[in-house]
Amino acid sequence: MNSDSGITGIELRAAWLGEIDYGSALDLQRLLVDKRKSRLIPDSILFLEHSHVVTLGRRADDTHLVTERSKLLAAGVEVFETDRGGEATYHGLGQLVGYPIIDVRMAKLGPVTYVRMLEKSIIETLVEYGIDAHLVDGETGVWVDGVPNEKRDTERNPQGRKIAAIGVRISSGVTMHGFALNVSTDLSYFQHIIPCGMPDLPFTSIEIESDESTDTRECAEIVAKKLSSNLDRELLWTERAELLN
Repeated sequence: MNSDSGITGIELRAAWLGEIDYGSALDLQRLLVDKRKSRLIPDSILFLEHSHVVTLGRRADDTHLVTERSKLLAAGVEVFETDRGGEATYHGLGQLVGYPIIDVRMAKLGPVTYVRMLEKSIIETLVEYGIDAHLVDGETGVWVDGVPNEKRDTERNPQGRKIAAIGVRISSGVTMHGFALNVSTDLSYFQHIIPCGMPDLPFTSIEIESDESTDTRECAEIVAKKLSSNLDRELLWTERAELLN
């Protein structure tokens, strides 16, 4: 890597961070975004699982909490206001979170086409698990219809069940925040919020839809391959300690 000439953008570095609290992951993202803006590092993506946390996007506030903040904190669920797009969502173990740090101008992507690329990569990942997923007009994220589910109210929720949420921020052409894909998530925690601004929104997971036990890290490896292919980047896995170098 030549620091004088900068980064050419042909690489996509991926790192598995394991379980990490939201605040620490946010601090790391900000450091990486600054370095990407300065072209000191290539496009990168962080894969991880968060400890219990509810995040409120730019269009959300405490009215999006079904359970009041003090009770969530007492139950060990952090609450964070954040600068991503969207409303409220939940993160926890068994959910694959991906935070791409990507120069979308170099990738020749606009904000909307960038989000569509994330959704496409997730849909292609779900195909590997035998899950048929789709988009919903006017909404972001990925949805599932295919497997019969007696809990699903098709009249109130004709779009199906949400399996992945997306909320991003782009600053000076570089992305942060990203997506959350339910792998084996405890979906009961979504009952504490109005997720994505949609009351009674049904959620699902890879484990439910495939009826098989699924490893979150293995899922990250599949998503990384799909993302690198859709970005036309060479995928290189790295360790956390090397991310800032």
